[in-house]
Amino acid sequence: MPVLEQFSTQLAELIPAIGHSEFPEKLIGMFKQLVPIDDATILVYPGTDLPIVEYFEIPEPSEISTLDIFLKGPFLLDPYYLAVTKDKKFGVFRMREIAPTGFKDSEYYKTWYKNCGYQDECGYLISISKSGFINIALGRTETRTPFTKKQLNVLQAICPTVEALCRQHWAESDTEPGGINLRAQLNSALDAFGSSMLTDREAQVINLVLHGHSTKTVAEKLSISMETVKLHRKHAYAKLEISSQAELFYLFIDSVMSANDYESGDTLIAYMQPPPR
Repeated sequence: MPVLEQFSTQLAELIPAIGHSEFPEKLIGMFKQLVPIDDATILVYPGTDLPIVEYFEIPEPSEISTLDIFLKGPFLLDPYYLAVTKDKKFGVFRMREIAPTGFKDSEYYKTWYKNCGYQDECGYLISISKSGFINIALGRTETRTPFTKKQLNVLQAICPTVEALCRQHWAESDTEPGGINLRAQLNSALDAFGSSMLTDREAQVINLVLHGHSTKTVAEKLSISMETVKLHRKHAYAKLEISSQAELFYLFIDSVMSANDYESGDTLIAYMQPPPR
């Protein structure tokens, strides 16, 4: 069946589902009819609140807890999240287009992507309000070839329609003035991570490492040599009492998830304090 005919048939089933619980599943079903995908996730970032999972395919029960952890903090390092919040990008993007150089060596990649067996991933980033947006992630596992240019062109061609449908289904308002901006608080925690124990330059290096940047790109962004980057990283690791990027990643996640009633500053201040006797 030609792609246009398939799209028209799927739309006929999808449009009546707008506003109903079956909409996310039918939306993913439409993508699967148009482009071969193995895995899909829909994350909604409502207003200023934490992300909500609207659709997720779970091959293993253990991945439920992994996703729960992702929603509480690691999403801050997700290239798709950063593409919206830092670069104001919307549309269809492949992971390789928006991820920093060295991303595959980052602990974030090893924790959230490598274990999924992704060979390739592309995703929709759709604005639904002033600060709310949707991330629809479509993945190909290592058993499949990457998305072809033709398949990506199909996803790009239907983007305006997908955006319109999603905005109707997930229409919402931002958090009312005076409400707690949870995402802003977590972003503040990431920006301030290590600032109570490290020099400004060491903290900058550590922040870029957490985001998945390689030694080379850290050096380029900070206009310093690669050897200087390595020296700052070595000193920072020593002060934080860690010895690897993996330990850095989990130190950040643990400190954020342990912070109660966080308002501002470095989460390590409370995290590194000895427990009361």
